[in-house]
Amino acid sequence: MLITQAMTTNILSIGPAHTLRQAASLMSARRVGAAVVADPEAHGHGIITERDVMTAIGAGLDPDAEAVAAHLTRELVFANPQWTIDDAADAMVRGGFRHLIVLSNGEVHGILSVRDVLRVWTELSTGVVVAQGEGWR
Repeated sequence: MLITQAMTTNILSIGPAHTLRQAASLMSARRVGAAVVADPEAHGHGIITERDVMTAIGAGLDPDAEAVAAHLTRELVFANPQWTIDDAADAMVRGGFRHLIVLSNGEVHGILSVRDVLRVWTELSTGVVVAQGEGWR
């Protein structure tokens, strides 16, 4: 199965000047674990994850004063829409990350999470279809 059949296309995109609290609030409201960071002044895309936010807060940083730009990941592995679920899982395991931005011709087409991979594998092995977001917390 291709990742385009499992990825989320309703992507949360935020700017680098958002605070960590704003990022956390938006991710919480959308029930997602990551946001694509669009910075028109930087080359390419970045990502901020729930882990990035927790790391900063755990270090005692002020989520109302810290900008996303200081905590995002810019050095990313991007997925090609032609990747299979197995290709994506392999990249995630090798890279130690839980989200892949799906990029084609420089444009973001979706985001694939470990939850998406597990959902697809569960559906394929059990035959039971689980809607995205359903039962995942």
